[in-house]
Amino acid sequence: MIYEVRDYHIRPDIYEAYKKWGEEAVPILRELFDVVGFWIEAGEADPEISGSNPIGAPIGEANVTWIIRWPDKATRDRDIHKAFASNAWMDVWSRHPDPDGYLQSSSRFMTEV
Repeated sequence: MIYEVRDYHIRPDIYEAYKKWGEEAVPILRELFDVVGFWIEAGEADPEISGSNPIGAPIGEANVTWIIRWPDKATRDRDIHKAFASNAWMDVWSRHPDPDGYLQSSSRFMTEV
């Protein structure tokens, strides 16, 4: 198994609208993928960045993170595009507050220890 950790930096001016949209989008994502979890910035405290060379990103830290479990990377590469082209996803995506509102997105692929 591999875990795809998807991090998003959503533009601050659409963040509240994105959270509302997420209430509709997350159930669809759970139907399409083996979603481990979907998290949004709680606004409770500033990020804690430490280490021997701490560098905060100029756009801030990711404010949305979700994780998908996959059997392997080849399956992910084959199936993710089909899911995002599905009628269910295209329908919910059509109500996104601003599809260009992602300052940055990234995916990391990890294995469980």
